[in-house]
Amino acid sequence: MKRSQPPVVVVTGAGVGVLSRFVDMTLQDYRRVTEVTHLGQVHGTFAALQRMLPRDRGSIVLVGSALTYRGIPLQSAYCGAKHAIQGFHDSLRAELIHARSNVYTTMVQLPGVNTPQFDWIKTDLPMKPKPASPPYQPEVPARAIRFAARHRRKSVKVGWPTLQAIWGDRFASPLLDRYLAATGFAGQQDSEPVSPDRRDNLWQPVPGDHGAHGRFDATARPRSLQLWATMHRTAVLGGVLALAGLGGLAFRATRTR
Repeated sequence: MKRSQPPVVVVTGAGVGVLSRFVDMTLQDYRRVTEVTHLGQVHGTFAALQRMLPRDRGSIVLVGSALTYRGIPLQSAYCGAKHAIQGFHDSLRAELIHARSNVYTTMVQLPGVNTPQFDWIKTDLPMKPKPASPPYQPEVPARAIRFAARHRRKSVKVGWPTLQAIWGDRFASPLLDRYLAATGFAGQQDSEPVSPDRRDNLWQPVPGDHGAHGRFDATARPRSLQLWATMHRTAVLGGVLALAGLGGLAFRATRTR
């Protein structure tokens, strides 16, 4: 596996969302989510390529999501934008390979992350937004993004929930539709009601420095065994093969006796 220390790294991760049924949204809000979450990364990538291509070096990391592969209820605009980024990345990566460019792209697919986004996302639901599954601390995707920037992998997936979403949709998509229809509404709402004076960041930033962590520190996961295995897959594969070899020797010894 070829590794490099790219002199220039650009991470594109713009994103906003609306927690609402599609039929209850305005098309202006839907367009805004698409423009920020999809076109924000497209524009960032375009600007980076203007600098990287003449120098023929650099690394661009696009930030995706488990929702890149599997849409969930109440987030149709965000899911559609993330799906669009995946298609954009496929096309761009093939073009760079065709050009034999030393500029390379990768996409990091994230699970729910304990950032303040759940306090900022626009919602028309009665209860406070929350991630659909226990989130990971932001240091986990930060490690994944740093790793992705230094390796020529097309995609780095973070966390078991991301893999479950991808493989679940691949093998049982219609069943997953029904499961999410039954669980996805309550699963994205917390036990506290939304404050009447709550602000969101759909059309303008929320003032102040809110840090990197959200309000789920008590339940957020500080590490991911799956990510560790992804980052050390050669060692993991070697360990699996070694165990398989030992198992085979033990079986032969048993039969010989």
